[in-house]
Amino acid sequence: MHRHALTMPDSRTLVANAVLLLLVAAAVIISLSMGTVQIALAEVIRALIGTTEDPMAAFVINELRLSRVVAGMLSGAALALAGCLMQTLARNRLATPGIIGIDNAATAFAVASVVGTGIAIAPSAMALVGAATATALAFGLAGANGTRGYRFIVAGLGIGAIAGAVTQVMLSQVAIDDANAAYPWTVGSLNARSGASVQVLALGLAASCLVMVAIVRALNTLQFSDPVAIALGTRLRRTRVVGLGLSVLLTGLAVSVCGPVGLVALLAPELARTVCRPGRIPLTAAALAGAAFMVIADLLGRTLFSPLEIPVGIITAIVGSPYLLWILLRPSTRSLT
Repeated sequence: MHRHALTMPDSRTLVANAVLLLLVAAAVIISLSMGTVQIALAEVIRALIGTTEDPMAAFVINELRLSRVVAGMLSGAALALAGCLMQTLARNRLATPGIIGIDNAATAFAVASVVGTGIAIAPSAMALVGAATATALAFGLAGANGTRGYRFIVAGLGIGAIAGAVTQVMLSQVAIDDANAAYPWTVGSLNARSGASVQVLALGLAASCLVMVAIVRALNTLQFSDPVAIALGTRLRRTRVVGLGLSVLLTGLAVSVCGPVGLVALLAPELARTVCRPGRIPLTAAALAGAAFMVIADLLGRTLFSPLEIPVGIITAIVGSPYLLWILLRPSTRSLT
């Protein structure tokens, strides 16, 4: 096998990435245009490039909506990449951060900070600690199998259930105002985003992408058996540790911005594998699909029943749950990658 066969993109993948990029751009423009105040698409573009003469449009776009859309794009891309990495390491399409409990643990730790349990660490930092803790526990309980096999998934499901129960207990023991402050962390919402958390997410996502570029060939070899991957020059242990670390980092940072937005990490990689050529890990396509999915879901949550807003986590759950059932019930006839 040629050395570059596992790294060079093919024409189908390039076309798929281009189409997904256009979808992201369209979703962003439409999301910036729609809301309580409707703004023409042309005016949105002029506001973004700084040539609009309408001060109201400039204020609504640049001050109110743009930061929310950027937060959605970044968190969606981060969750999708985390899911793609986790699925690759476990060689299982169901092994996403949400399903194995990382989201719930990150949420529990963040809520612990919000409701005042004596922990004086910022919710975003606590979310990252929770994600790392859940992964370490799942990895330890899986034993020799590591991230591979159903034992890792079952361990994660148990950890996620415990973390969810702990979150509900904490919310039931605090004043109603504190519980309301923590509510966005429990359902997933871009309405309670923190500017500092978004900046940290952007930096973490950029750094993670650089690392993934460096290990993409090794990740692609994980689709083969361990002996074949080793014969191709892959250092399996190092690749799995780095990949798992990136998945935890991206999940924790994303949850620190939007809370536990379910099933993005499952849907986006699945869509990416569908449109890209099999045989490679579709990291770019997954990130673009995740960004588009998050922006579109948030747009639907803001506009379907306006002025009532539905948190983005509820929208993704409604859309993604039937698809999850379809994956579970459908016989799989293709490889993970």
